[in-house]
Amino acid sequence: MATRNQTAPETFADAAAILASASAQRRAVRFRGGGTKLDWGCPTEAAAIELSTAALDTVLEHNAGDHTAVLEAGVPLVRAQQIFAEAGQRLALDPPLGDESAATIGGILATGDSGPLRHRFGAPRDLVLGVTVALSDGTIARSGSKVIKNVAGYDLAKLFSGAFGTLGLVLAVNVRLHPLPPASTTALGVTDDPERLTAAAVALAAAPLEFEALDVAWHNGRGGLLARCPGREHVRRGRRATRLLSELGLVDVDMTEEDGGLWDRQRAGQRSADRAVVRITHPPSGLAAVLRACEAAQGTLVGRAALGTSYVELVPQNVAELRRAVAPSGTTVLDAPAQLREESDPWDAPQGPALALMRSVKARFDPSATCNPGLFVGGI
Repeated sequence: MATRNQTAPETFADAAAILASASAQRRAVRFRGGGTKLDWGCPTEAAAIELSTAALDTVLEHNAGDHTAVLEAGVPLVRAQQIFAEAGQRLALDPPLGDESAATIGGILATGDSGPLRHRFGAPRDLVLGVTVALSDGTIARSGSKVIKNVAGYDLAKLFSGAFGTLGLVLAVNVRLHPLPPASTTALGVTDDPERLTAAAVALAAAPLEFEALDVAWHNGRGGLLARCPGREHVRRGRRATRLLSELGLVDVDMTEEDGGLWDRQRAGQRSADRAVVRITHPPSGLAAVLRACEAAQGTLVGRAALGTSYVELVPQNVAELRRAVAPSGTTVLDAPAQLREESDPWDAPQGPALALMRSVKARFDPSATCNPGLFVGGI
């Protein structure tokens, strides 16, 4: 989306003042973090102002003893992780970070983006203890806390997570951290049978092995299941996982402690530079149907096996076929060439009361339709 004026406020007050002025003048504002997901959502009219969080890039607090931190929205996740790692900690988020690892914590929260660690630790909204936001009337609002046990106001953070900046600008987030495991082992097995792969995924999800990630991959008639075991007993649990994979009928079963590349490829499968990526949400037991639809559309799939979230990369002309084949499972087109985004709605928009509720929330937080207008579900 093209813009006329670009600005990068250095303080929360400056950001709020820009929004208040734009709202009074009925001027649209587009928010920008690292710029790694600017093409997501509906194509929209050019915004009068592009507001960048590039100057809001400070790690305000790192309370290692409490396993918490406070980050300004423009902090690149990769830099925050480096700081946390020095204390043997991490923010348990691992979405694809884009070119030059530019993705910021604000953009990740706003889009609800995640990676394989979502299996154990949840989505961004599950790791946020509190949030500071600027609303279109110039208000700076805060909710939540820095303390894990205090969840007062946590719903505001959840509300802004995945709202694509349409309710206001995330200025800072308070997050909970987890210990950084010293090592990990990944067990993996393959099959050409979608039903067998689905059954194995369901069985491993129920096994008492405390995987931090349980992913599926599928390409050209063949798929695999990857189970990552972290911590001190990672090798022992990896061996148990390989035995279970063999018992479930998977072949070429193996395990590796040099597993970084495997998970890098899983994350990379959630993005595409020149094709389309469709995110599908489905019951875990419905994975086999999604795999067959992916195969029919000549796509490549990666996903969270136990959570029912799959990402299919495919040529743009096959997107409509895929979406029809997996219905009524929900689909969202993420990466896509401009023509596809112009011709089809990237969202599976809810209808009736659900959409009316979403619009009422938008009207409550951004009555002037200043913040990222038209980008979200139903043209919100």
